[in-house]
Amino acid sequence: MSACAKRCKHGLVKFAVSVHKLVTGTLNKDKVDDDLEMTMVCHRPEGLDQLEAQTNFNKRELQVLYRGFKNECPSGVVNEDTFKQIYSQFFPHGDASTYAHYLFNAFDSGHSGSIKFEDFVTALSILLRGSTREKLQWTFNLYDINRDGYINKEEMTDIVRAIYDMMGKYTYPALKTDAPKQHVDAFFQKMDKNRDGVVTLDEFLLSCQEDENIMRSLQLFENVI
Repeated sequence: MSACAKRCKHGLVKFAVSVHKLVTGTLNKDKVDDDLEMTMVCHRPEGLDQLEAQTNFNKRELQVLYRGFKNECPSGVVNEDTFKQIYSQFFPHGDASTYAHYLFNAFDSGHSGSIKFEDFVTALSILLRGSTREKLQWTFNLYDINRDGYINKEEMTDIVRAIYDMMGKYTYPALKTDAPKQHVDAFFQKMDKNRDGVVTLDEFLLSCQEDENIMRSLQLFENVI
């Protein structure tokens, strides 16, 4: 791994710690400087005022998150390989590479092939503090792999298999050969209201909002992220 990739890796682990502290309310605000330093980087993020207006984070929280992002990753962007290396650390007993690929694409909202600080905080803002609709729409976009506005069975099967691979030996109950298909069939039985073989955003939103278990699962999804 190159020195830059190592710095990015270490920096984003620190970034994840900052997110955890932000969510759990353990940020030490006394250690946060008042001004956001903008060093010479390959990508310079948008101003704090603009990011504060676009997200559910306040200025001081954005300062903490940005420092954790840029201190060890001076280029200001993260590519997919580095993202996979970082994400795999959280699932050492499985193979998280495929799920990380889908997750990377969801974070890379501009389809640029890299994730900028703005991409991170925009997605985190939705997943941690967004409305129910915003969280569900983001999740739908993650599952809509080819971004055609629908979730088909092939896409859902790919997602389910990626999750099983990521969890590895800690998958419970023990994975059976036909388990992904059963999950996908159950998903479409619930979501595909008009039985046309695909799930639209409206069908997805309606089905999720009707199901208390699915609504509670949003919190589990946040923990995975």
